[in-house]
Amino acid sequence: MTPILIFDMDGVLAEVTDSYRETITQTVLHFTGTTVRNDLIQQYKNAGGWNNDWALSQQICRDLGTEVPYEAVIERFNQLFLGDNFNGLILREKWTPKNGLLERLALKHELAIFTGRPLEDLNHTLSRFAPSINFDPIITMESVTLPKPDPEGLNLIKARRPNAALTYLGDTIDDARSAAAAHVPFIGIAANETTARLLRNEGAIAVIPDINQLEGVLK
Repeated sequence: MTPILIFDMDGVLAEVTDSYRETITQTVLHFTGTTVRNDLIQQYKNAGGWNNDWALSQQICRDLGTEVPYEAVIERFNQLFLGDNFNGLILREKWTPKNGLLERLALKHELAIFTGRPLEDLNHTLSRFAPSINFDPIITMESVTLPKPDPEGLNLIKARRPNAALTYLGDTIDDARSAAAAHVPFIGIAANETTARLLRNEGAIAVIPDINQLEGVLK
């Protein structure tokens, strides 16, 4: 059976410093009056357990001394990120794979996605940047009852492709722990040595600076 490459979205297929990460910053600023930088957000991500950016935004507000109802965080976050009809910060996303990479990978692999994003957000990004790429299956926030680091999403893919060799690509501790719990080999994406070391410690079989180095690892 054809092996399957399973991709996380944020930090793997899409560069989200100016989109999702900036939305966290602006959401926290709205409720607390304090500007938090990406390095602080990364510290939370590196600690694990913060795959959900709504929950992370709420927790940062809490740690800054402001308790905000979860639904209020979601509402403000989505106003900033989605805007009116996807004209918000989501437009700042950058597609990471260079032209032809995914097409070449698809010659020898099936391509799938396991992300904590809502399906609506994911579909918008895929339609912008990769309308001709077939990802199947696609596992999103709505697909699971338990978010990463729980392995539920990867186990769903395993159940659909019971005899396929799977590899998961992600950029966070939660991605690595989800893969380990599902007994799926994990390749880490890390822009700096601190994160790379954390992902290796979590069992990554390889760590690369971005997805465009993947072909060299697979060889």
